[in-house]
Parts: sequence; C-alpha cells; structure tokens
Amino acid sequence: MEKIPQQRAFIGIKIVLYGPESAGKSTLACELTDHFKTIKVDEYARPYLQEKLDRTGKVCDYEDLVPIAVGQRKAENHALTTAKGYLFCDTDVLETYVYSLAYFDKAPAVLEKAVRKSDYDLYLLLDIDIPWVADGLRDRPKDRKEMFGRFEKGLLDFQKNYSIISGTGEERFKNALNAIKKLEDK
Repeated sequence: MEKIPQQRAFIGIKIVLYGPESAGKSTLACELTDHFKTIKVDEYARPYLQEKLDRTGKVCDYEDLVPIAVGQRKAENHALTTAKGYLFCDTDVLETYVYSLAYFDKAPAVLEKAVRKSDYDLYLLLDIDIPWVADGLRDRPKDRKEMFGRFEKGLLDFQKNYSIISGTGEERFKNALNAIKKLEDK
C-alpha cells in the first residue's frame, strides 16, 4: 500500500473547501482563488473516479481510498511550491476519510493517521442550502442532511478549526470571505 505523503510546510494560509457532494466546494474554491490571486488544489477524487467509472462501470471501491488520498496530497504539496499567501484545497484527506466511513463503515488506518497529521488553518464546511445537482458520480441527494452531519462530526472528532458557510451566490462568497477575515484577525 502506497504511503500518503506528509504535508509540505507553507508560509501562508491553507484553507480546505469541505463538505458533502454538491455543496459548491469547487465553485467557491475558484472564486476564492481568483479573489486572492493564488492557486487552488483541485479535487483529485473526481477525475480518478470518473475514469474508473468510464473504464469499469464501477464508481468507488475501498481499495481506491488510499490512492485518492495519495493523489490529493501530492497535488497539494505540488501546489504549495507556487501558491502565494493562500492555498485553497478543494477537499482533503479528511473528506476521503468521512466518505470512507459513510460508504464502507471503516477507514484505512493510514488514512486516519494522515488526517491526524494534517495541518490546515481553516476548513470551510459548506452548507447544503443550495440545490443538489446530479453529475453521474453523486448519489446521495436524499442523504444531504445526514452527510452534512457526518462531515461536521469529522471536524469535531479531529478538532479542526472550521466555519460553516451558508447562502447562495454572492452571499456565500461574502460569508467565506468573512470567515477568512476572522481567521486573519486572530
């Protein structure tokens, strides 16, 4: 089993866009990246799982979780070499951990260890107050409230600093900026 790389150090602020499917993580990551004139780390799982679905007709197996976490962390470490001031991560290994528990009722020990060693300044937990959008990989439109609870529990269990981001459109973006400003003011 491949080892999940450790995070590289970063002199700046690392923020994770986090939460259940179809909560607007990728959209908000793009908006924040543009606003702060930096770069973002795209979600590694989406293209990985789409390729698997196209090739095999299957979406995700337990054995996919560690390779997804490895790919996500490698992409993050690479992005840290060019990020300026801020790095926005469209998910992280905690996201993979929570999905592992939700879909398989267990998580690889190496994944939990990586979550414990992960260091981010802030998680933006995106609320489920925007419409769910089907995309071929998403599969839990009726479980959004339960999944939101699982994601918040993950943050609490691992004692991560987070803010819940609600609202639609410009309001959601402004709420995210306010959460970041509070972090900077500490």
